Amino acid sequence: MKLFSSLAGIVAFVSSVLAAPSAEASVELEARAGTPSSAGTHSGYYYSWWTDNRGTAYYTNENGGTYSLQWSGNNGNLVGGKGWNPGTANRVINYNGTYQPNGNSYLAVYGWTRNALIEYYVVESYGTYNPSSAAQSRGSVTCNGARYDILSTWRNNQPSIDGTATFQQFWSVRNPKRNPGGAISGTVDVACHFNAWRNAGMNLGSNHNYQIVAMEGYFSSGQGRITVS
Repeated sequence: MKLFSSLAGIVAFVSSVLAAPSAEASVELEARAGTPSSAGTHSGYYYSWWTDNRGTAYYTNENGGTYSLQWSGNNGNLVGGKGWNPGTANRVINYNGTYQPNGNSYLAVYGWTRNALIEYYVVESYGTYNPSSAAQSRGSVTCNGARYDILSTWRNNQPSIDGTATFQQFWSVRNPKRNPGGAISGTVDVACHFNAWRNAGMNLGSNHNYQIVAMEGYFSSGQGRITVS
């Protein structure tokens, strides 16, 4: 989880400082040894894409809430997805598509709040590494017919949407995970998770930043195509 959390913070920082392109940006971002990092709006949805350029990765914005991602080389960090900015405390998120990781990767609803500064995840599926394995257990909750482990941890002096900061991470990790390797779909009622976190003493901030359905890879390979709504 430490590997993923530091990357997620970098993504949030990049998203906060990059200028947003026009609402109808190019459907396929121009690649330079892969697709360069960017964030903004496309076809009515917010998107965030970040890579450290150590592996080969191609992120593509498609129509509506659809995006696709291919990565290879078993090297480097990358994360990207589509959703909304700002996020909300009561959105019901639907997603469907394909998710085929080889190694360390996950598929999750991912976002940030301010006042307080919190980074959060609702992990639906992952590859060989369970991102909750290094976090503090705070109980469990049943949302949308599935059990999720609730966890939290602190990040000290790490990148965030407000630059280098110390902040908490809140996690819900589906147990068992949705099976990766092919077709995948689901619904995430964020209010169910946020209420469970609050009951466990984990209070999100009052101001929501972005809220996306993201694929992430760390020294791995894979591909996927996800539509959010």
